[in-house]
Amino acid sequence: MEGYGAASYGDGIADVYDEWHTHPDDTDAAIERLAALADGGRVLELGVGTGRLALPLAARGVPIEGVEASAAMAARLQGKPGGDAIPVTIGDMATDLPAGPFRLIFAAFNTFFAVLSAEAQRTAFRTAAARLEPEGHFLIEAFVPAAVEAGSRVEVRHLTADSVVLMVSQDDPEQQRSAGHLVELSEAAGVRLRPWAIRYAPPAELDAMAADAGLVLEERWADWAGGDFGPDSAGHVSLYGAAADLRRRLGER
Repeated sequence: MEGYGAASYGDGIADVYDEWHTHPDDTDAAIERLAALADGGRVLELGVGTGRLALPLAARGVPIEGVEASAAMAARLQGKPGGDAIPVTIGDMATDLPAGPFRLIFAAFNTFFAVLSAEAQRTAFRTAAARLEPEGHFLIEAFVPAAVEAGSRVEVRHLTADSVVLMVSQDDPEQQRSAGHLVELSEAAGVRLRPWAIRYAPPAELDAMAADAGLVLEERWADWAGGDFGPDSAGHVSLYGAAADLRRRLGER
């Protein structure tokens, strides 16, 4: 999408993100699993957003930091109770990570797919791997891509007596790219465009990127609660750790 940058999604949706994305079904399970994986060590969230996961983790005493491309999203986080105590780096989550080491680095809710090319995604894996403790982990939560036909779509996402939100999108399965706008139409505000773009990848491709970065898949669940992952799973939570030889080399430094 011409003119779209790393901060475009967050800048466009920051004011309504918490209202439109409440995630009521899986947040508690995500907090439990992430806190257990952190085990008291430093944690970094890629695409920390408005703090859906970071704030409750910090409240549990987890030393968490964030990377966020959108200053508007970070401002929402830091304006909440406890948010100003969470360090946030404004930058690209593929390259602009703070100095480690971290016990856990994670990207939740399809956030990793906001990295918009295969090469940049490989870079994100390598950057994360370089910031991990020798026994640390990199975790990605994402959907499993389904077969998609090239073309355009328009869907109704929300409808009231005085407003409508449409999802207008274009899909390019050859490039594994989707992009579009959430188009908000209302009597009070008129027309508001909220752009988004993703580059999706199946689990096997993510595993290959991990291997390129010296990481290996340790666990894969269908959800945060630890459900079995299978061929019919719509999403996955994948946990990567350093390969044995990399752990040895890191330990010798």
